[in-house]
Amino acid sequence: MSEPLSLPVVPMRNSVLLPGVSFPISAGRPGTLRAIEAALKSSDRRVFAVTQRQDADDVTPEMLHTIGTIATIGSVQRGLGSVRLLLEGQSRGIALRFSPKKSGYLEASVQEAREMLPLDSKDPAFLALHREARERSGELGKKLGLPDEAVEQILGEVDEPGRLADLVAGYIDIPPAERQAILETLSVEDRLRRVLVHVQKQIQVLSAQADIQEKVKEEIGGRQREAYLREQLKAIQKELGEGEGEGDDSLKELKAKLDALDLPEEARKEVDREWARLTRVGRESMESQVIRTFLETVAELPWNTRSDEHLDVSEAARILNEDHYGLTDVKDRILEFLAVRQLSQAREKAAGEPTEKEKEAAKAEPHAAVRARGRILLFAGPPGVGKTSIAKSIARAMGRKYVRISLGGARDEADIRGHRRTYIGAMPGRILQGMKQAGAKNPVFLLDEVDKLGISFQGDPASALLEVLDPAQNDSFTDHYLGVSFDLSEVLFIATANFLQNIPGPLLDRMEVVTFAGYTEEEKLQIAKSYLVPRQLEENGLGREQLALSDGAIREVITGFTRESGVRQLERELGRVARKVARRIAAGEIAHATVEAAEVRPLLGRPKVHPEKKAPEDQVGIATGMYYTPAGGDIMFVEASLMRGKGDLILTGQLGDVMKESARAAWTYARSHAAWLGIDERDFERDLHIHVPAGAIPKDGPSAGIAMASAVVSALSKRPVRNDVAMTGEVTISGRVLPIGGLKEKILGAVRAGITTFVIPRDNEPDLEDLSKEVRDMIDVTPVDTLAEALAVTLRNGSLQEGRLHFGGEGMAAH
Repeated sequence: MSEPLSLPVVPMRNSVLLPGVSFPISAGRPGTLRAIEAALKSSDRRVFAVTQRQDADDVTPEMLHTIGTIATIGSVQRGLGSVRLLLEGQSRGIALRFSPKKSGYLEASVQEAREMLPLDSKDPAFLALHREARERSGELGKKLGLPDEAVEQILGEVDEPGRLADLVAGYIDIPPAERQAILETLSVEDRLRRVLVHVQKQIQVLSAQADIQEKVKEEIGGRQREAYLREQLKAIQKELGEGEGEGDDSLKELKAKLDALDLPEEARKEVDREWARLTRVGRESMESQVIRTFLETVAELPWNTRSDEHLDVSEAARILNEDHYGLTDVKDRILEFLAVRQLSQAREKAAGEPTEKEKEAAKAEPHAAVRARGRILLFAGPPGVGKTSIAKSIARAMGRKYVRISLGGARDEADIRGHRRTYIGAMPGRILQGMKQAGAKNPVFLLDEVDKLGISFQGDPASALLEVLDPAQNDSFTDHYLGVSFDLSEVLFIATANFLQNIPGPLLDRMEVVTFAGYTEEEKLQIAKSYLVPRQLEENGLGREQLALSDGAIREVITGFTRESGVRQLERELGRVARKVARRIAAGEIAHATVEAAEVRPLLGRPKVHPEKKAPEDQVGIATGMYYTPAGGDIMFVEASLMRGKGDLILTGQLGDVMKESARAAWTYARSHAAWLGIDERDFERDLHIHVPAGAIPKDGPSAGIAMASAVVSALSKRPVRNDVAMTGEVTISGRVLPIGGLKEKILGAVRAGITTFVIPRDNEPDLEDLSKEVRDMIDVTPVDTLAEALAVTLRNGSLQEGRLHFGGEGMAAH
């Protein structure tokens, strides 16, 4: 037996190299490229080509088969970051071991594998097998379309049975796993049998394919003959004067619709061209159906059909107030839009028809007119606050048609722009489908959930919306299916979203954002009384005299059974109350019911929501912070405790990176100002543990800075934090207090928890105007610029006098 060879390993994915076969490969993985370079530096240029067991970029010895092929490298073509080369299989090899080289490739210790020949090479059965394999291989080559001379030449150059099996297996179409099995078959007789089976299968498949092709040709020929005879029949019927078919009537009707359309010049040319094609092709052809569908789509689009607008601002205000409670900013924006439209129309009537010179000037500077339109709004806010429903009310108030499409989960650009007509089953995009549904070119068009758009290999629908929502471009929006421009400039587009950060910047820049804040408890009460309760009574078959809910009962449902910024869950819970009362009335147990607060729990069960309440008393190391989520605001407690240790800061409660940094900033501030905070330096040699309940809920954000600092200073100085104060604001290590977001929702949540005294950043003071007068009158707010000012309020008996922080008679300079 020959000595083992040490060869660089070339791992192959989904391909197998057999001895006697030349195989081109493209290599780009770093390890493979280094192995090839190592082989090219050797005198014999040999490598060990072995197939991977699984497809992976990082190859380990466990991923490689044991048996591969010893091959030499032929021609080499180098490219940018890759190499194309020709591998020429020489013989089978068995890898005794694989070892990684420092250069970054695998090297194998390879022993050449010996073939197992029959004991009697003149055995008639073996000779017959050899001849059958050779003849069937020749037959397969001819069926594949190879010239007879080439087949005979290739097979004539191979005399050995083993080489014949390897040659045929290397070129026929079989799965890589089967080809690897043939490579691992050392018995020549078994290998010939395996290859012969595959060759016979290939011959049978090709024969069946040829039969199918012959039948298809005959069938197509029959169809062409049938189409020809139908055309002859049509001509004979025309000569005899027999009536034209129903299809001709529908074509005449379609032609009349197209002629009646006031189309732009570009669209008219396209329609005329497609109509000419339709009259030339046979009615039975596939192309005829495609053209006709396109022309029908053009005929159904509202090229110049408009809804009559109601421009009475007072009536529009009445309709908006009738449908929705609150939402003052949104209503004001719509009424401003209507007022501008009303004045513009009055001015146009007073000015009369524009002159030709004015028309040319308008064409030369189209953007001036476009900017005045301002018809693209984005309603952003948490779920359930009325973004979608108010869009419908806007359409009713304006007297326009209303169209809604949901973009949640859309991942294909064709959803917006449509498919080109070259594709089978092509159709217009959802924008044009919505315009066709509206039947007018000036509808209120709602793009719901625009922040839920996805991206895939089929394109980015958010990018496709850029043209739709750009007033400078949407007067010539081109759908891929339509192929001509369609004017969207008169459409009032309204988009809705829950999270602005999920909308790409260029798309957000094209829309005017109108923010929907969450409803207060009082607003929810009024909405329930005016809208939700009457609707649930009607849906559950009850009259106003059969069920009445007191204000206390509705408040109990709001606080004990819902936790949301909107009113969807509130309406569901009110519906549950109505159904339970309806059941008792239907059973004859009662004739009517008046539900008070104490009766809510027997009807709905135990409360589902347990909001935080303010701490019962002042405590050392426990501060009350505030947080905001899309479901509304609430309070949270920051707990700090000092214990024996090595001076470490321990943070728990699933805190995010930003919140952890706030805790470290508070720790640093306390250490650097220990003297005037009354903190013993030795306490910094102990461990400080900061925890923010609840531990199962992830938390992040900078606004807990003041609460963190108050809890830390309280724990270190042994001074209690006031339980009646809630605080929010980002802090720096120098003690500055920076502004935060969501102040309205945070304060409303804290008021619900029973807190009326607040410490906020001074830069957030203007945000207090977002609160209702009722809430502003009941709270006491202290705006602060520095952490020293905040601590003077948050710590019990604290005050700031002439730059000194005082605690019940003690004085410390606030440097």
